[in-house]
Amino acid sequence: MFCACLTNCEDKQSRKKTDAKALDSLIVTSIPKDTIRRTPERRYPLLTEKNAMEFFLQYEKLHKENKVRLVTDYGNIDILLFNQTKFHRANFIFLAKQGYFTDTQFYRVIENYIVQGGSTDDRDVMRKRKVIGKYLLPTDTKRGFKHDRGVISMPSSDIDNPHKLASPYEFFITLRDVYQLDGDYTIFGKVIRGLDVADKIAKVETDDGDWPLQNVYIRRVEILD
Repeated sequence: MFCACLTNCEDKQSRKKTDAKALDSLIVTSIPKDTIRRTPERRYPLLTEKNAMEFFLQYEKLHKENKVRLVTDYGNIDILLFNQTKFHRANFIFLAKQGYFTDTQFYRVIENYIVQGGSTDDRDVMRKRKVIGKYLLPTDTKRGFKHDRGVISMPSSDIDNPHKLASPYEFFITLRDVYQLDGDYTIFGKVIRGLDVADKIAKVETDDGDWPLQNVYIRRVEILD
C-alpha cells in the first residue's frame, strides 16, 4: 500500500511538473515579450480652443501640401487649397492625414447651390472627433476670394458662436455664385477637377432637412501634392 501510494504521489508530482512546463511553454510561445502590444504614444496634442491656432501655425510650416482628392460614391473631386488661408489649409491637411474624413458624408445637398460634407451620424466618426479635439477656427475672409461656383468654404458652428467661427471638421462646395455668403465664411480652396461630380451629388433625393435619403459617402481624402 505504501509503495503504491508513493508511486501514485510521485506520478502526480511528475504530472504537475510536466503540466507546469507545458503551460510555461504555451505562455512563452503565444505571447513573446517582443510582440506584447503597448498603447501607442500620442503623436499630436488634444486640440482645444487654447492650443489649436498655435498648433496649426507650426503644422503648416512643415506640411505644405495643397492638393487633395475627395473619393466619393459618385466619383472624385480634386481640390486646390489656398496657401493664403494657411490655418484652414493646414487644418484640412491635418484631418486628411489623420483619416478623419474616411466614411464621412455629404449630409446637406441643395441642387444648384451647395454640397456640404465632413459630418455624419456615425458614432465611429464622432469618436474620431473626440480623439482629435474640440476647437473652432477664426474666419479669414479678407483675402479677396469670393463665393464663386466651385470654391470650398468652411461653415460656422451654430452653437454659442456669435462671431461665426469656423467648424473645422466640415466644408461646403458652392455650385453657383453665392456672393451673399462673402464675409461670413472662409473660402480656403477651389475645385480644379470633378465639379460635375458635386453637381451629381446635389441632385440626389433628400429629406426636409436636405440630408440625402441614401447616404452619400466620402470614402477617403487623398493627398495629391
